[in-house]
Amino acid sequence: MKATKASIIILTGLLSLCFTIPVFADSYTSAIRVFKKAKAVQPFFNNCYGYAVFPTVGKGGIVVGGAYGQGRVYQGGLITGTATISKITVGFQLGGQAFSEIIFFQDKRAYDEFTDGAYEFDASISAVVVTAGIQAKAGSQGGSAGASAGPATGVQAEIGYYKGMAVFIHAKGGLMYEAAIGGQRFDVRLFK
Repeated sequence: MKATKASIIILTGLLSLCFTIPVFADSYTSAIRVFKKAKAVQPFFNNCYGYAVFPTVGKGGIVVGGAYGQGRVYQGGLITGTATISKITVGFQLGGQAFSEIIFFQDKRAYDEFTDGAYEFDASISAVVVTAGIQAKAGSQGGSAGASAGPATGVQAEIGYYKGMAVFIHAKGGLMYEAAIGGQRFDVRLFK
C-alpha cells in the first residue's frame, strides 16, 4: 500500500514536470535557428536593428496564385509585434511551395517603415534563398546563385541591405516556378 502511494506521488510529480518544461521549440524559434545556421545570414543577426520572421509561408498557383503566412516582429531580441504576409500574383506560375522568410532591418528607419501598419515590397526587392550552404538570389530581374565551398574554391554571392532591408528565404517543401517576392504585402501590429 505504501509503495503504491509513493509510486502515485512520484508519477504525478514526473507528469507535472513534463507539462511545465517545453519539450519542443515553437515554430518561430525553430525558423530562427535554421536561419542562424546559414553562414550568409549570421552577420545580419549580429548587426541588425530588428527583424521579422515568418516560419511558414504557403504559396501556390496555376496562372493566378497567392501566398500567406503569419509572423512576428523582433527588436533587440524581444517580440514587439505580429505580422501577416500576403501576395496575389497573375502570370506564368505553376505549383505550390512552403518556405520560411526572414526580413532584417538595418536601422530604426527601416524598422519604422516596415512596422507603420501596412508595407509592400516593390518589384526591385529580391530575396536570398538559403539551403544547405547554397545561396541563390531570386528577384524580378532574374536569378543568380553561388555556392560557398571554402575561401579558395567557392564563389560567394554578394549579400547586403537594399533600402535598409535584407530578405532571406528557406525552402521547406514543394515546387513552384515563380520566385519573385515583389508585391508581398505585410500587415503589422505592434504591441503597445
